[in-house]
Amino acid sequence: MQAKSCHSFIPPIFPVSQAKIPPANKIFLPAKTSRAISITAPGELVLTPNVVDDSVAAFWDYQFLFVSQRSETVDPVSLRVVDGAIPSDFPSGTYYLTGPGLFSDDHGSTVHPLDGHGYLRAFTIDGVSGEVKFMARYIQTEAQAEERDPVTGTWRFTHRGPFSVLKGGKMVGNTKVMKNVANTSVLRWGGRLFCLWEGGDPYEIESRTLNTVGKFKVIEGSERSPPTGESKVGIWDVAAAVLKPILRGVFNMPAKRLLSHYKIDARRERLLILSCNAEDMLIPRSHFTFYEFDSNFELLQKREFNIPDHLMIHDWAFTDTHYILFGNRIKVDVTGSMGAVLGLCPMISALSVDPSKPTSPIYLLPRFPNPNDERDWRVPIEAPSQMWVLHVANSFEERDENGNADIQIQAIACSYRWFNFQKMFGYDWQSGKLDPSMMNLKEGEEKLLPHFVQVSLKLDGNGNCENCTVNPVNHLKKASDFPTINPDYTGKRNNYIYAATSSGSRRALPHFPFDTVVKLNASNESVRTWSVGSRRFIGEPIFVPKGTQEEDDGYILVVEYAVSTQRCYLVVLNPKRMGHANALVARLEVPKYLNFPLGFHGFWAPS
Repeated sequence: MQAKSCHSFIPPIFPVSQAKIPPANKIFLPAKTSRAISITAPGELVLTPNVVDDSVAAFWDYQFLFVSQRSETVDPVSLRVVDGAIPSDFPSGTYYLTGPGLFSDDHGSTVHPLDGHGYLRAFTIDGVSGEVKFMARYIQTEAQAEERDPVTGTWRFTHRGPFSVLKGGKMVGNTKVMKNVANTSVLRWGGRLFCLWEGGDPYEIESRTLNTVGKFKVIEGSERSPPTGESKVGIWDVAAAVLKPILRGVFNMPAKRLLSHYKIDARRERLLILSCNAEDMLIPRSHFTFYEFDSNFELLQKREFNIPDHLMIHDWAFTDTHYILFGNRIKVDVTGSMGAVLGLCPMISALSVDPSKPTSPIYLLPRFPNPNDERDWRVPIEAPSQMWVLHVANSFEERDENGNADIQIQAIACSYRWFNFQKMFGYDWQSGKLDPSMMNLKEGEEKLLPHFVQVSLKLDGNGNCENCTVNPVNHLKKASDFPTINPDYTGKRNNYIYAATSSGSRRALPHFPFDTVVKLNASNESVRTWSVGSRRFIGEPIFVPKGTQEEDDGYILVVEYAVSTQRCYLVVLNPKRMGHANALVARLEVPKYLNFPLGFHGFWAPS
């Protein structure tokens, strides 16, 4: 492809499929409408707009959310405004969005979306001129350097990753499990930009060019200190000592695995991050370490906790005085473990959810030493309902004159019956195909899907829990996820929560992928929505505050994926107008040759 005159263009770093494209009046259709579809490259699938059968179109539409994008930009590309305009009071800054970009190689292997190579997108908005510039680059991880031939530009997947099996690569005896693709979340802190992954060091990115600087050893050199309250060595400490060198030497797992979700304590101007130990997934004990950094990445505090439970944590919460972990209980799957070690099934097959208890543990961990706190943090508060927590929107605590605390957590939770490690995103590792039916349950099973919950904890002055309740934030029956709030309200009482949900307008895809942004009022449970329309989906919404005293005074940014035309748009919404026809402020079109797959998490960095 020729370089455009207005910018530099990096040619595709993965050769476009040689599959023949059929005439426009013909469509490749599954033999049966219920058949799943492979993750493939552009050019292999053709779907014209005149498809009438939505049960067929739904499968193709889901497939197009995960088409590999091989193109990058060196210089910014100006986006064309197709609706509205960027308002003059829009705060200038950059919206960073990360997620997978590559799903298939040149040798017959496909990978789970969670194992796709990280692809960073940047939308830089000039509030004065109303111009939006777009850039996109692959994160140059160690895995990418090994799997891509720099001379030919071809790819051969060599890392299994936690969720995939390589059909065209080494399967049996492949110990390359920790495939850090830096595709999960993005953070700008202390003037530096980072892309994070669930289980490894973040990669630092040069914010102007999106060049990869390299791994950032954020917790390296932090000597292990005795976990809080630990006084003796137990059997699981011995087991951990045996497993550590095996996991490190054979599977190249770091001793501590950094989680991809971080927290920012705006009041104290601190970055909070969390790690777990590599061996935690194999023994019924969990070791968590919390780190707090200032804006210069000086370590201000580190707290370690050994929890006598087998847990998996993806997102978590904090307040002025506590770290809060929702105990998603897991167990080792013996049969799956054997297949995983042999390379016959994904490594994640070694684990399964543990629904043996009807309650859910909540661990309130002391953020700072408090001699007045009588409660034993090792004993969890058992929430009265069983729930698997996916993401946290906000958490805060308020105290009365007697020192009694009211802790509120707003989160997204689903049923253990719905959550399945091996079927996330509808990926079938045995066939390498996608099938969204797992995400879209039958009528009457909506309560199993991810939904908003408000967790309330009442503590007395000595830290003892007097009451714990879990209630739906609203009566929205459709699945929801990717919750966000005005970041100026993080850690304090908020009224509004924004998230992605479904309009339910498509029979074949009633719950996922999402096509609607929802605004929830936690105080009166009112619901307002904005939808993208037919055969279009959205990702995670991001709130851009204007810095006024009104909580919903700002703008919402969200990417629209118009899969029927294979186009992406940056959408700007006015949260005050949600539920009204004029909620859309602007829509800007990404050039078709830079159309990208579904992103995961983003970050707004004001200029």
